[in-house]
Amino acid sequence: MKRIYRREEYFNKIKGFIEDDSMIKVITGIRRCGKSYFLKSIIEYLKEQGVDDQDIISIELDKRKYRNIKKADELEKVIDEKIGEDNHFKYLFLDEIQQVKDFEPLINSYREEENKSIFITGSNSYLLSGELVTKLTGRYVEIEMYPLNFFEYVDMKRFLGKEINTNIYEEFNEYLRNGGFPGALTYETFEDRMRYTENVIHQIWDKDIKTHNKIKDIELFELVQKFIINNFGSVISVKSIYDYLTKKEKIKIDRRTIKRYIDILENAKIIYSCDLFDIKSKKVLKGERKYYLADLSIYYANNTDNRINYGPTLENAMYIYLRSKDYKVSVGYIGKLECDFITRYAFDEYAYLQISMTIMNSKKTEDREFAPLESIPDNYPKYLFTMDTLKQRRNGIIHDNIVDFMYKNSKI
Repeated sequence: MKRIYRREEYFNKIKGFIEDDSMIKVITGIRRCGKSYFLKSIIEYLKEQGVDDQDIISIELDKRKYRNIKKADELEKVIDEKIGEDNHFKYLFLDEIQQVKDFEPLINSYREEENKSIFITGSNSYLLSGELVTKLTGRYVEIEMYPLNFFEYVDMKRFLGKEINTNIYEEFNEYLRNGGFPGALTYETFEDRMRYTENVIHQIWDKDIKTHNKIKDIELFELVQKFIINNFGSVISVKSIYDYLTKKEKIKIDRRTIKRYIDILENAKIIYSCDLFDIKSKKVLKGERKYYLADLSIYYANNTDNRINYGPTLENAMYIYLRSKDYKVSVGYIGKLECDFITRYAFDEYAYLQISMTIMNSKKTEDREFAPLESIPDNYPKYLFTMDTLKQRRNGIIHDNIVDFMYKNSKI
């Protein structure tokens, strides 16, 4: 049997719920981020614990064997056949459940029967909208998965027997370009890995976006999508996109349409929005946000220029890293100064992060990067992350190397 790379960070999040028949385990994330193999790793774990094959029911709804199951009663028939007549505790795994129309009441009815631990996955936010959430209030746990962070990227390469650069900083640069889609690691060249990412984006369009949304002007949607992808890590508003399209591209468009297209991209989990937070007034700033990519390869697959712009790229890598570890993240403003990230973990564990490629260029650069953190009056931890190997401390601010931090699988 082929061994499966177990993503321990996520496995530890779900381990306490594996035997729970009262809570549906919902695994979400962008298509091809590893949800299907995550389910397989749980199945592998169950078999290691001595669970019989007949008590594990796995249905991959986007595979050829089950591709014709489109209605809830069709799915119910297949599940019941596999459950059989015995009263054994069953583990039910349903991959890409959104393929089935009106699946919500069916899944809830199996949960109410008890004696079944249910796991479902989906590749867009519609999975946790509408009827499912209404019926499962307090009765489901969501695990959101992301493509591989840098620690997982190196760890999975090691697991697969792939060569790892002895210079971990060079390996990090490759990670920034290659991205973290697990399937991309099976390809040897950068060009093939980008083709893989392009294929993922096409699948998202066909299976997640087009299926759930009526988009009349596809070219216009793609223009909005390209604008956000090309400006990841920048402050963006509906107005800024509107101005670009109407003034530069000479295209007529309604602002509500732009907002809808942004929502579609978020629901498909291609992008993640990050609120701007005023530290003095302790209020979220309305109208503008930053957007980060679920995976950096999405940018490189859509552009011929593969040079790394370290400013937004390092921010994006850190954003996904923090989100994968369940940090809540926002962008901080104190006056005219920007603090790249405010993080919150658990109830009251805050920290402030500033991210830059280097502060070694000049004293002016150093002052510029330390200034936002020095302007924040409270005593929560403050970090400056750079790619510098020589670390400096100033006014209690911790200066750390971003590559080492991720490579060691560290937490704030």
